Amino acid sequence: MLQVCPNGSREKGVPLSPAEVAAAVREAVIAGAEDVHLHPKDEDGADTLEPRQVAAVIQAVREAAPGIQVGVTTGAWTEPDPRKRAALVQSWKVLPDHASVNWHEEGAELVADALLDHGVGIEAGIYSGTEAAARFLAWASGKRVLRVLAEVVDTDPQTAAVTGAALLEELGEAHGRPILVHGEEGGAWPVLRLAAERGLDARIGLEDTVSLPDGEPAPSNAALVRAAREILSRPRSPEDG
Repeated sequence: MLQVCPNGSREKGVPLSPAEVAAAVREAVIAGAEDVHLHPKDEDGADTLEPRQVAAVIQAVREAAPGIQVGVTTGAWTEPDPRKRAALVQSWKVLPDHASVNWHEEGAELVADALLDHGVGIEAGIYSGTEAAARFLAWASGKRVLRVLAEVVDTDPQTAAVTGAALLEELGEAHGRPILVHGEEGGAWPVLRLAAERGLDARIGLEDTVSLPDGEPAPSNAALVRAAREILSRPRSPEDG
């Protein structure tokens, strides 16, 4: 599965309004994206979990790309207090199909429980270089998540894939849940190639990188998805397993 992440926490050079995000997602789906992870924005372009903005972007994307699974962030930068973050989740009237919860953040379990109570799938975000993997593996409800996001925050293109492989080793069977692995900035393409080699789900988009594999600026999310599709479609060698 290839997920597109059209904007992330960036406030410039990415789709921000519901209409812009919806148009970008539609183009990305045509290019080969199968799932969406997005960041709802407020009027200033900052990430938000407020129900009105969450509803507006989810509805716009679903109208533009019917049938696509839509996910949103619940990152602590949107609301540092985990109790308030969980309350915002509980206030949503229009629900995403899934939402990411970063397991290195305070109150991750509280936010995850709010999502489960609301019937929203969870992407368990496990950052490299943190204690998130151990914390998630110790969580009694780990088998209930939709998938695990192995998030490689090493941006060095020379070492990101090695860091990603170490994170996958740390996660082990990950409660038996599917694993999506992705990198960011300089590590985005090396980690996507790691996902291809391991036969794992992957993600790409302007949240993760603004550059194509050759280093040229990416003109759109769709262009990044097309480049990722080309890499993922290459035959795996027998030693890839």
